[in-house]
Amino acid sequence: MQAIRFGVDLAKSVFQVHGVDAAGKVVVQRQLKRGQVEAFFARQPAALIGMEACGSGHYWARRLAALGHEVKLMPPAYVKPYVRRNKNDARDAEACCEAVSRPTMRFVPAKSVEQQCARALMKTRDLLVKQRTQLANAMRGLLYEMGVTGAKGTAGIVALLQRIEAADAAIPAALLCCLEPLARQWRALAGEIGRLDKEIVARVAGDEAARRLLAVPGVGPLSAYAVVAAIGDGGQFGSGRDFAAWLGMTRRNHDTGGKHSLTGKISRAGDEAVRKLLVLGASAHLRRVRSKPEAGSAWIKGVLARRPVKVAVVAQAAKTARILWAMLRSGQQYRAPAAA
Repeated sequence: MQAIRFGVDLAKSVFQVHGVDAAGKVVVQRQLKRGQVEAFFARQPAALIGMEACGSGHYWARRLAALGHEVKLMPPAYVKPYVRRNKNDARDAEACCEAVSRPTMRFVPAKSVEQQCARALMKTRDLLVKQRTQLANAMRGLLYEMGVTGAKGTAGIVALLQRIEAADAAIPAALLCCLEPLARQWRALAGEIGRLDKEIVARVAGDEAARRLLAVPGVGPLSAYAVVAAIGDGGQFGSGRDFAAWLGMTRRNHDTGGKHSLTGKISRAGDEAVRKLLVLGASAHLRRVRSKPEAGSAWIKGVLARRPVKVAVVAQAAKTARILWAMLRSGQQYRAPAAA
């Protein structure tokens, strides 16, 4: 009997394959070296292949789909319940094979090479920003121990860098040999981040969908680029609420015995980077609304009147996410809410 459904446990060098026939009987259960995977599936008739959406998952989804197979990626958390005890590679592949057959399973669309490269640009920028922050905190800490302090923000750290580079008399000479390489690295990272920012702005200017998103309050080039890179046209979501839930900006619920309970806290599931950008944009927008109430809609002013500021920020970010999804799906321009 030939296999009609496969589960593949991905790895760096050794892959585990589990295949079943139409009756659910196991017909394939073997390990494959990395170089044997494509050759093995090229010999198989077209089948359904289930894999976890993890490292290299999108790459292998594209490669196996090119051989004529139907490949579906699944969130690892949704595959986990199908793993029997005594976890091993064979059980993981079996779990993938079983999970992909479930009619209620949720799948992750396979990303194209272009979409993965776009995501890589944002990930690289985030990493460089974190490293720059670490360097700044390290220099501030070393200088603070010597009684040298600086103002908050970029302006404060730049002032400290200038004192380090000028060998300020308040800084012990023995400490300069530690601070100077940190200062040079900070300068280099700042330059690389600026270069990536220019690249992102240029890409947004060349993308019609991303340009339209810039009209939404609280959305800048970074947010617009991150959203388009993450979801494309948003077709994988059935509604704006689904997109907001994927970002982790909907409340967690715990229902039992017919009793419905919402915790009040957002789930924080999904893409943390996109959620962070939308929340930061919403925070900037609400600072403007609080200083100039005429700049805000009646809805957000009502939320600010009833709820704490941080709750209003997340509410605005969730609403912005729904607006962005609707604009991507409809292709329409942003329409500001009518005055109350």
